[in-house]
Amino acid sequence: MSGSPVWHPFTQHGLGEDIPLIARGQGAVLHGADGRTWIDAISSWWVTTHGHAHPRIMAAIRAQSEQLDQIIFAGWTHEPAETLAHGLIEITPPALTRVFFSDSGSTAVEVALKMALGYWHNRKQPRQGIIVMEHSYHGDTIGAMSVGARGVFNRPYASLLFDVTAVPFPAEGAEQATLDALEAACKAGAAAFIVEPLVLGAGGMLMYPPSVLAQMAAICARHDVLFIADEVMTGWGRTGTMLACEQAGVVPDILCLSKGLTGGSMPLAVTLAREDIFMAHWSQDRADCFFHSSSYTANPIACAAAVANLAIWRDEPVQARIDTLAALQAAELVAIASHPQVVSTRQCGTIAALDLHADASGYLSNWAVHLNAFGKAHGLLIRPLGNTVYVMPPYCITAEQLAQVYAVVLAGLDRET
Repeated sequence: MSGSPVWHPFTQHGLGEDIPLIARGQGAVLHGADGRTWIDAISSWWVTTHGHAHPRIMAAIRAQSEQLDQIIFAGWTHEPAETLAHGLIEITPPALTRVFFSDSGSTAVEVALKMALGYWHNRKQPRQGIIVMEHSYHGDTIGAMSVGARGVFNRPYASLLFDVTAVPFPAEGAEQATLDALEAACKAGAAAFIVEPLVLGAGGMLMYPPSVLAQMAAICARHDVLFIADEVMTGWGRTGTMLACEQAGVVPDILCLSKGLTGGSMPLAVTLAREDIFMAHWSQDRADCFFHSSSYTANPIACAAAVANLAIWRDEPVQARIDTLAALQAAELVAIASHPQVVSTRQCGTIAALDLHADASGYLSNWAVHLNAFGKAHGLLIRPLGNTVYVMPPYCITAEQLAQVYAVVLAGLDRET
């Protein structure tokens, strides 16, 4: 063996790609150990909201690390978790009264699915089916893969995945087909419907309007099917509002949050639920409790980082930064839309996406390989999804930095024209 022993995620080591060693991050910029710098155009996989090394979050992490680093959370608690839970209850819909901690978006989804199935099981109602949306992605653990799109991500593990009912993505002009399919699946007595509100991330930054989200939630409510909103990516302002569901006036029965929960500084996730879902597991019989945990559930240092994130949202003009970034993204999309390699563009809040002339490889498109490498060589962290290029930077990015992002993308496209 030579070189690093590290096995990187979603990386084909056989291609010999450049893997830069990052020494530090500041704002929207990553600094390499060799002196190179990169603008982080994708918020380090959609997690970094306020920018790298935000001083308030870093201070909270330092202070908490000197007080309490870790404690079992089964039957014990600590101040950072209690403060965070109360803070989350204050900024989310009142119907969501319970906060369950985990440590990643995938596990937040696993928790949500188990909550839904446990709810019906403890109520002695035989509902087990899960409804999903075509092209969705909810994580890489077994349950999360099961409710996501089947394809290159999970083909080797197909024998482990459970069956679900998929409704078509509500493409423009074909929304009714989605609503009709959801109505039929709900009538059949499903346990829950899980969806990425407004934007399907790994599916290609596919976007649909709030009106469709509202109609889907209404169908679920009409048939007493639990509505699970996976806002792991769409939450924390990415779609222009704190939660994407806000734009549709939707209150989910179960809500999954992660990524920007700590401002992107520490791994942490939460699953929020209605009181009756909690009460379905409340009993004098220990066999009815909610059987889920991980060793680092509600880690105090991660919770302290999240509490600092809530303070930033409360005290700083975060919404104004989001609005400014959204306007800058819109202007850049207009400018790049006429490029001969660009087929279409779209935007939702701070998320901008453009589709390139497709090849037959889908997610494994050569566009992704080319632009990823071109970005690394020209000071840009970008990671296209097949034929889809997206820009989702931290909210602190300047107009000049964003212009540089699009200049590098354009140069990469020109090279292939």
